[in-house]
Amino acid sequence: MSLSGQPTDAVRLARAYLSHATESGRVAVVALVDEVGPVEAANRVRSGDAALTDITSDTRSYPEGLVRRQLENFMAAGGRLVIPEDEEWPVGPLMALSGTEAGVAHGGGPLALWVCGSYRLADVLGNAVAVVGSRAATGYGEHVASEFGYGLAEQGVTVISGAAYGIDGAAHRGAMQAQGVTLAVLACGADVAYPAGHQGLLSRIAREGMIVSEYPPGQVPARHRFLARNRIIAALSAGTVVVEAGRRSGAKHTAKVAVALERSLMAVPGPITSVTSLGCHELMRRRIATPVSSVAEILESVPQLDASDARHA
Repeated sequence: MSLSGQPTDAVRLARAYLSHATESGRVAVVALVDEVGPVEAANRVRSGDAALTDITSDTRSYPEGLVRRQLENFMAAGGRLVIPEDEEWPVGPLMALSGTEAGVAHGGGPLALWVCGSYRLADVLGNAVAVVGSRAATGYGEHVASEFGYGLAEQGVTVISGAAYGIDGAAHRGAMQAQGVTLAVLACGADVAYPAGHQGLLSRIAREGMIVSEYPPGQVPARHRFLARNRIIAALSAGTVVVEAGRRSGAKHTAKVAVALERSLMAVPGPITSVTSLGCHELMRRRIATPVSSVAEILESVPQLDASDARHA
């Protein structure tokens, strides 16, 4: 597909460039785009006129021709770059990220989303729940995550997670076993198999569900990108279920973001002897999260969900 000659293509290329030149969730960058538009914002960043401290000379000078080729190659491989100017853009869910910098790390909205999968974002995100938790999950936790993924998908609910080992992978697999929709939000490029042991799972999600990332193809994961990714998981979901989490856990960060965005937060009780349930018990003890032990209780705890929805076509 050619990208030349159309105004919309110029906007898409500008947003693709900005996703290379800036880290995700930078409120100053989002504000600049909102003020002058993506094309002018890209021009200012490229020329060095934009006084943005997190942009280096290396990223600023990323060649336009290389951005164009990368975007064309990504599209040729079946992916697409979804931007706020597209009808597919999930306006409602992501609107919550506007002005959240005080309560959410990397709190600005995404400039664009690199997507693999045949579903339209706006269609599958009207009815979505995140199922997250520990990478070092117990058998109990993986069983619960799989059951929740399956049961939610059976009810027409999109299951969102981060494709990590443990709870994330179990939730994705459960949803696909029910032939439902699952969406993986990555902290790296949508074409990067991370973790490496989930290459097969990610390929299956791309075929049967959706993979979404703020990061351009080839970008590798980093700690700050996982934190930024967590806000996208929370924003795209009407509610978040923490299945297992230690006292210090990425899942607890996702939970914090969900609360800041005024999303429903739930947690699964576990054995009092299990360190992977300490974070869940803390969330419940502090009355931050609602205890849930079944799909029915999740549906009751997230009033925005419509469990009567038919499966996404």
